[in-house]
Formats: sequence, C-alpha cells, structure tokens
Amino acid sequence: MTISHIDSLSRRNFLNSCGIGFGGIALASMLNDDLGAAPLKTHFEPKAKHVIYLHMIGAPSQLDMYDEKPELVKRHNQPCPAEVTKDRDFAFIGKTSTLGGSPWKFKKHGESGQVLSELLPNLGEVADELAIMRSVHTDEINHAPAQMMLHSGFGQGGRPSFGSWVNYGLGSENKDMPGYVVLLSGPAGGAGASLWSSGFLPSVHQGIQFRSQGDAVLFLSNPEGHSQADRRRVLDTLGQLNQQQLEVTGDPEIETRIKQYEMAYRMQTSVPELMSIDNETKETIELYGAQPGKASFANNCLLARRMVESGVRLIELYDADWDHHGGIETSLPKKCKEIDQPIAALIKDLKRRDLLKDTLIIWGSEFGRTPLQQGAKPNNKGLTGRDHHKDAYTMWMAGGGVKGGTSYGQSDDFGMDVAENGVHVHDLNATMLHLLGIDHLRLTYRYQGREFRLTDVHGNVIKDILA
Repeated sequence: MTISHIDSLSRRNFLNSCGIGFGGIALASMLNDDLGAAPLKTHFEPKAKHVIYLHMIGAPSQLDMYDEKPELVKRHNQPCPAEVTKDRDFAFIGKTSTLGGSPWKFKKHGESGQVLSELLPNLGEVADELAIMRSVHTDEINHAPAQMMLHSGFGQGGRPSFGSWVNYGLGSENKDMPGYVVLLSGPAGGAGASLWSSGFLPSVHQGIQFRSQGDAVLFLSNPEGHSQADRRRVLDTLGQLNQQQLEVTGDPEIETRIKQYEMAYRMQTSVPELMSIDNETKETIELYGAQPGKASFANNCLLARRMVESGVRLIELYDADWDHHGGIETSLPKKCKEIDQPIAALIKDLKRRDLLKDTLIIWGSEFGRTPLQQGAKPNNKGLTGRDHHKDAYTMWMAGGGVKGGTSYGQSDDFGMDVAENGVHVHDLNATMLHLLGIDHLRLTYRYQGREFRLTDVHGNVIKDILA
C-alpha cells in the first residue's frame, strides 16, 4: 500500500477495506479468490448449501391454496362479524365485510396428511417434503413495501436483499458464475429490481438477472465484428487503468469492478451452456413441462436445478400476476396450473439427484389475501376477488435441513389472524440463514455508524420445522 493510498483512505473506507467482521472477511476472501471460489467457514454446520427462492409477485390466496377454512365456506357471502374487522385496515375494500369461502376442495396428501387445495395436485405428490407455515405475518399492506420487508427486513428501499446478504456471507462455489442469480417469468412489478439490490453492501453481492431468451446477461456477448481476443485486450487495458485508480483512492468498489469484468469474461463461456436445456432428456423436460427456447416459469425451474448443479449459491425465481382483486375463479386456477407441475418436478428432480438435502426451497410472497371478498355483489354465489392481507398467510420450505411433512402455525377460523405459533418475516429470514449455517445475529455490516443485519433487531429461528 502506497503512502498516497493510505492518506486517501477515510476512516470508514479503512474499516471496510480491512475486512473487520464476518462479511468484511467474506468480501476480502472473494476478491482475493476470484469472487468466491472458496466459500467461507460458516458459524456452524450448514444443512443447506444452496437456496431456490420461489417468489409469487402479487400475493397468492392462501385461503384457496393451502389454508382450508370450513367455517368460512359455510358462511360464504354472509357479513363478517364486526369484532373480526374492528380497528383493522385493508388496502382497497375499506369496511367491506362480506365473507368469501373458497370454491375449491381440499384434501390430505402423503403420509403426513398435508392439506392442499385441488388446485395443486402435483404438489400434493411431494407433500411429505414440505414444511408449511400457515401463520406468517408482516408489517406492510402494499406490494412494494411488503416485498422489501420480506426480502430486506425493512419496508423501504436501500437495504440489501436476502440473496445479497447470503452472497455477502458465503460467496459462490463457482468462480465462473455469480453467487446470486435472478430469473423472471413476467414483469417484476412492485419493488422491481430493488428486490435483488445489494443496498449498502459492496455491489459485487447484488443479484444478477439472467434472461431466458437472447443473451442471458445483457452485453455478455462480444459486439459484432469483435473477437474474444479483442475483448481480452480491452479488459487487460481497462484492468490496468482501474488498478491505477485503486492505488490512488483505495475504493474497494474499484477492485470489485475489476473482478466483475473478469467474471463476465469467463461467463461468456459458462453461461450460454448453462442456460441451454436442449441437452436435458426428453423425460426431464416433460417432467417440468418445459419448452426449450421459450421463456416460462417451468423453464426457470429447470434452469434453477442446473444452476444448483453448477454451484450458484442462491437462485430466485419471480413469477408475476398473482394480484387477484377480481376474477379470481378464472385467474387463480390458471396461475396454479403454471406453477404446480414445475415446482413438484423441481423437488422430485433434486431429490433423485441427491441434491434436495443440500438445497433449501422457499415458496411464498409478500403477503396473502383477505377472507373478505372484494367486489362482492348481492346474490352472487361465486367468489369475486380478495384484497391484500398481511396478518395471516402461508409460506413453505422444503429440502436443505427442513423437516418435511410439517405443518406449523394456524390462523383463526376465518383466516383473519394468527391463532397459534405466529411466524414474522424476520423469523423466516432468521431460519433461512440458520439452515445455511449462519447466525443471523452475527451476520452484520457497519454502515453510517451502526451495525445492520437482515433481521434488524428481531427474528427467531423456527426450530420446530428443522430436521
């Protein structure tokens, strides 16, 4: 380190570049070993090495998919008791209080007797792998803030996402691939790209969006008329210039930039092969319901399995169009059909390849839907739509150290409030980190004079769902 380098360092830059704390060591290790080729030792023995996070944008109705409510069905189209909605706010329905029972049947599945809707027949085949939490609750009632709350522990932008925290703490197993990859089926919606932002963490930890058609990553291929050798010469020259600037300023983001350019160069070879499912067997493609060359949630599930095999630490799949304020009897079956087969296939495929035990799968959304109807009309026997509901909804986990066939927590008879074993989104994040071998209390980053963590000052590990 030169004298000019030392003189140019601020106190905060000095502390960050020294690698004080768990995450600083993570960054230093990754930068010195080509962005995480050698993952760090965890706080304790991890049960999961990889995460596939399935986020349904817009909030599916737990009452029509996972949380059977006979009393609600019995009282469909009746006024809701006043005490149930007292002092409660909803996003759009105001003081509307018409109860809405599910028109779909539920039944038990597997040896565990997990109860699922008829909308999810394929998921029923792997019910014994699921730990279903029917008492999840959050603090935010609108999409973008609730999505940020789930992913970053805070209802506003600017903080790192769950995937960025994991990447910051553990890095990638593959020096030729990012540690955190994002796949979309439909528009991102809500908080958009903020959901995979690195926030105040070094930008090397942000999620990298891969696209299912065209270049998987924008600007990854060489411009027309330029060879791989041309790209190599440009990167070498750019690297020298960045290195000179690094010696002057000591800015760790410059070193991050150097390493990212180098990884992008290596990704030109690794990514196109990874993103092609043409070499998968016909049986596997049919298992997922995938279609080579097309963009779909099914294709993304298959790609997620391939990424786990390639060493990507965290893959997040976002699926759009779950915001069913109206037309739910048509829209919800369509959406469930799109995800049911691929998710069940993902679990089966990982298990037969002996990867499920090391891969944590998470399914859920920013909140759930109300037991009250939206747009209800007199004498209407059907179900119209449901509003946002933050006080009791459903998420599930599978694989990676989770006790399959588990049901945890309950909502009340109407599905309005938590009745037993509430699970706050901070508890979810604490549990997910725990399964990766990370103590959520110890994964911290100092920013603007204080220590931050994913779970802020909250969070308890849900021990009853751990294997």
